[in-house]
Amino acid sequence: MRLHSPVPLLIPRESTQHCKINEYDILPGTSVIINAWAIGRDPESWDSPDEFLLERFMNSSIDYKGKDFELVPFGVGRRGCPGLHFSAPTMELALATLIYCFDWKMPVGMSKDDMDMTEASGLISLPKSNLLLVPTKHDYASIS
Repeated sequence: MRLHSPVPLLIPRESTQHCKINEYDILPGTSVIINAWAIGRDPESWDSPDEFLLERFMNSSIDYKGKDFELVPFGVGRRGCPGLHFSAPTMELALATLIYCFDWKMPVGMSKDDMDMTEASGLISLPKSNLLLVPTKHDYASIS
C-alpha cells in the first residue's frame, strides 16, 4: 500500500490556522492536497523507496491505520477513511482465501522479470498491464 496507494492524492483539506511547512507559509482557508504517492516514495523517509522490502516493516511500529505520517494510503487522523476498519479485514479474508485454496504460477514461458508493475495515470492507482497468474486448485491430499 506504500508503493501502490489506492488513491495517489488524498481528498483536499482546508487549513484552519496559519502554519509553516519548510519555507512555505500556509494561511488559514488554504486548500491543501496531500500527495500520498510522493510520501510513500520519499527517500528522506524510506531507504530504497522504490523497492518492496517486506523486512522493513518487521518489528516496526509503522502501520497503515492513519497514525503514522510515513504511510497514509487511507488518510490520516480523524479525517481518515471511515471504511478502513471494514475494508482491511475484508481484503485480508479474500486474499487469505485465494492463497489457501489455490497454488499460483506464472503462465508458461513467463518469468517474474516479465511482470510490469508500472501504474497508469489517473485519479486512482491502476496497473498499466494486467497481472497474469494461473491458479490451480490446491491439493490438500498431499498435505500430511
